Amino acid sequence: MTDGTDVPVQVVDDLEPSRADPWALHHLVGVLDYARERDYCGWDLYDGESSRLLRSIPVDNKWLNLVFQQTVRRSPVNIRPLLGVEPRRNFMGVALFTLANLRAYELTGRDRFREDAGELATWLVENRSTGYSGFCGGHKHPLQGLSKRTLPNDPGIVGTTYAVKALLAAGEYLDASYLDVAVTAGDFVFDDLEYSSHPDGARIKYKPIDTGEHYTLNANALGARLLTNLYDVTGEDRFRAGARGILDYVAAQQTAEGGWMYRDPPDTSHLSMDNFHNGFVVESLLRYREVCGTERYADTLADALPFYRGLFTDEGAPRNDEANEFPRDVHSSAQGAVVFSMLGEEAFARRILGWAVDNLSDRKGAFYHEKRRFYTKRTTLMRWCQAWMAHGISRYLTPALE
Repeated sequence: MTDGTDVPVQVVDDLEPSRADPWALHHLVGVLDYARERDYCGWDLYDGESSRLLRSIPVDNKWLNLVFQQTVRRSPVNIRPLLGVEPRRNFMGVALFTLANLRAYELTGRDRFREDAGELATWLVENRSTGYSGFCGGHKHPLQGLSKRTLPNDPGIVGTTYAVKALLAAGEYLDASYLDVAVTAGDFVFDDLEYSSHPDGARIKYKPIDTGEHYTLNANALGARLLTNLYDVTGEDRFRAGARGILDYVAAQQTAEGGWMYRDPPDTSHLSMDNFHNGFVVESLLRYREVCGTERYADTLADALPFYRGLFTDEGAPRNDEANEFPRDVHSSAQGAVVFSMLGEEAFARRILGWAVDNLSDRKGAFYHEKRRFYTKRTTLMRWCQAWMAHGISRYLTPALE
């Protein structure tokens, strides 16, 4: 495993290695350099509908959209250039890059990280979804599903949660006006996502366009995390109570194994207890405990943490879910670094990052999508790979920063 001795002196000689792990700092700078050189634009996991070839076909057909989308998603090599898929900025990706740049600025004092964070935070505000009760955003590219199609202006709670987190950080480091925008996201959660009572607590939709026939558990947890963050900066009890209601519902859906299925009811998704989505739930519970100073979910976490730890090997490699080792996804590595850093288990967080660098990167700043049993998908996706690894590494390096 990489031990940091390969760090080029010229990359870190003007930093302050006494404040951070030089090996991780080197890779954080590398992943941010990669993104900055491309203006934070790139491909995304489900961006097949952005194909110029598809748009040249004079019909709009669900099944054709799915063919392009899934072919791009599942191909063992990157065929996006052949299909004319346009690189672009992703809303959640920009949020994660904002956070990573702010943390890099805190670590290094380099103005370029602060400047990039400011430009990206402003982009989030200017490119938010319109027509909703408060600040929110989505992927900014169409996404075809079997039952419905998500359009570029359609927001979701997952991307909005990280964008709010980014604006709150920008409000602290750059300009307080970002905080004012972020706080309005509470209305998006309560109104547009139809916050509603449930026998186990309360729940919200993943997206306003959802029908309410099923609920996504990790998305609910992240919605609670958003409200927890708003409570942390405003002290408004409606945010704390709202987060508690959602987390009560999520906690009640925990399985006997200690993890969470993707949806309630479980049979409405092909996903089971996969790695990074369970990481989202654990992260949200930890954040609520940290901000609200309560052990309300102590028993839930007592079962969840061993389960989540079991989704990684002792060497730091992520398992796909409770039953399958592969594919080992870079997103899971990044989320694992976040969770174990929050738990104060920095050594294991670093081991996870080390595995990702050794197995899913070119060691020059580019990270790859996933490692399959017999091959590695060496596609670099700007949000899924670069933004998430920037977030994971920077969170490991700055345990005192939210």
